[in-house]
Amino acid sequence: MTPQSPYESPRPETLAVFTAWAAARHPDRPALRFREAGGGWATVTYAELRETVRRTARGLLALGIGAGDRVAILAETRPEWTYAHFACLAAGAVVVPVYPTAGDEEATWVLADSAAKAVICEGPAEAARVEGLRGDLPELAHVLLMTGESPDGSAVPLADLAVRGESVPLDELRARSAAVRPGDDAELVYTSGTTGPPKGCRLTHGNMGAVQDATLNLIEGGPGDRTYLYLPLAHLLAQLIQFSTLLYGGELCYFGGRIEDVVGELAEAQPTHLPSVPRLFEKVYSVVRSLAEAAEGGGERFDAAVAVGVLAADGQLPPERQSEYEAADASLFSLVRAAFGGRLRWALTGGAPIDPAILDFLRACGIQVFEGYGMTESAGVISLNHPGAVRYGTVGRPVSGCEVKIAYDEEVLARGPMIFPGYHANAQGTSEALDADGWLHTGDLGALDADGYLTITGRKKDLIITSAGKNLTPSHVERVIERARVVSHAVMVGDRRPYPVALITVDAEETAGRDAGEVRELVRAAVEAANAEVSRPARIRGFAVLPRDFSVERGELTPTLKVRRKAILERYAAEIEGLYR
Repeated sequence: MTPQSPYESPRPETLAVFTAWAAARHPDRPALRFREAGGGWATVTYAELRETVRRTARGLLALGIGAGDRVAILAETRPEWTYAHFACLAAGAVVVPVYPTAGDEEATWVLADSAAKAVICEGPAEAARVEGLRGDLPELAHVLLMTGESPDGSAVPLADLAVRGESVPLDELRARSAAVRPGDDAELVYTSGTTGPPKGCRLTHGNMGAVQDATLNLIEGGPGDRTYLYLPLAHLLAQLIQFSTLLYGGELCYFGGRIEDVVGELAEAQPTHLPSVPRLFEKVYSVVRSLAEAAEGGGERFDAAVAVGVLAADGQLPPERQSEYEAADASLFSLVRAAFGGRLRWALTGGAPIDPAILDFLRACGIQVFEGYGMTESAGVISLNHPGAVRYGTVGRPVSGCEVKIAYDEEVLARGPMIFPGYHANAQGTSEALDADGWLHTGDLGALDADGYLTITGRKKDLIITSAGKNLTPSHVERVIERARVVSHAVMVGDRRPYPVALITVDAEETAGRDAGEVRELVRAAVEAANAEVSRPARIRGFAVLPRDFSVERGELTPTLKVRRKAILERYAAEIEGLYR
């Protein structure tokens, strides 16, 4: 059964009036929660959020930021990101998110291609970095600071910007916000660029609103609920969660800034909603299972506990096994729920597939994790599992208003009001992504089952054709190998080669204290287990364990942690040749 709508009146027509709309409905409720310098938690009400956004937006108008001007945000996830985001939208500007992990080349490309007029930086270090790129950014007029002060005074702190904004009448800002229409661009979001320079996806206020219309009634939430946010706000998923939480009157709780503290903070933050990449859930599962396996027979007892927990979660627990379930809940499941804060009832993951065994484990603990699917070009969402309709192993059914079909070559095509109008200054890229009938060619391979649930099977561009003419989808084999806790990444190689091999990196925590020979044997076992599950042509015939994990900084991963396959194949060409020798 689909839950009731979590908001009583229609959403705001555009994001330009979002905070004013939300404050009118929940003025005194907590909107934002974040760490203070002393370590405690501070809260900001909806009314206070609106006022901060207004002051910042009036400051932007005082700087001369006009309707349609691009303003970039270069910062980690923090409340000031949200202030800056909504202030830009209220001023009628177009937001250009920039990942803090982006290298100078990528950052320069995004800022130059978007013709950003201003950049809002997290602190002096980021501002100094942007100043160093100014020679390649002729359109850049202003550098602003969320925190701290620039040593040379070239960057303007947001606090000073707000003072400048006092010269701008509030009615002028209101008029600017009211003039924004659903068809106007809200953001220019650059794709991760796994195969070339990032492309700027134009997303309109209407695109963003269509996603909220399609998904908000699927999310059980309302005032009193709390979303813990550690994903980068430069990524569209985090932004969509931000919008939905504030639409239904919930509270956004920001992580403290250190990714290694996330698991510990969850217990303290006590969220009801948690958007995450699969890695967090994989880590929790790995730690709990390792602790269980440390005791004699612990692995078998762990598996038995999960099995009885899944029966209970599915409402199929036989009465004679009730005591078995209660014992498992007291000794295991309740501890896991407590690690997530004790209130978590809705978790969302996407971007990469998650092992069904991990989903079963969390479901047994009373924590449902829903997988979804989307891309920047679809404003973040195409399909979604949710409490009213879930099928594990799929990415859910297409959301309301979004049509999905599978092309003759198995590519997933999508059409609807959330699909972007095109790439910025890139007519060729737009024509390749959108056909004449408005269908978005996602580049992903997939299938729809009889009940309309979508499964993603791989990337069209990643398809491997061996010298024997066998078509192989590397993502399937890679996912199976990566189920092993010792493996962090697996990259299948074999295009125009006689058979497939793999480049493998290992998890530093799982391999700590083990010698190289032992690690190699663990990897060998993972590869052999994967080979037992796949067709004969797809079996890995050789592998190399690389000396270090892939990283964003070295260009091997995108900011959203997707593998840059081309870069890896080029960097490790010698290792690949060695495998075929």
